[in-house]
Amino acid sequence: MTKPAAYDDNNIFAKILRGEIPSHRIYEDQHTVAFMDVMPQAPGHVLVVPKAPSRNILDADPATLAHAITVVQKVAKALEEVFDADGVFIAQFNEPAAGQTVFHLHFHVIPRHEGVALKPHSGKMEDGAVLAANAEKIRAALARSSS
Repeated sequence: MTKPAAYDDNNIFAKILRGEIPSHRIYEDQHTVAFMDVMPQAPGHVLVVPKAPSRNILDADPATLAHAITVVQKVAKALEEVFDADGVFIAQFNEPAAGQTVFHLHFHVIPRHEGVALKPHSGKMEDGAVLAANAEKIRAALARSSS
């Protein structure tokens, strides 16, 4: 096995975290940001991204992982409510052989409906107005759940 490359702080998620690339954020705390995937596989597809730099789960600090998964759960519950989902798909890829294409630890949180296939992730970018509207609905659900 080849040793993984070092973390590249010019990856797209690092740029989003620094505010260099815009995103539709639905949640942020001291350690984590969650935002809409611009190429959603289903309506409501969110990415949960720790702020701490790591390529993936293989080199992440365990405390980073522990906090991130609590945010993943919070987001999953909001997506289930907002999109009246039958289930929620959580995905996390590690290294190219496993399908990872952005080398900053992240979790895909995708609402699912029985009988509806996921769109390919390499599809076209979603309209910004659709992403903004979905983000607003999710933020409202998260606000209700924290009050």
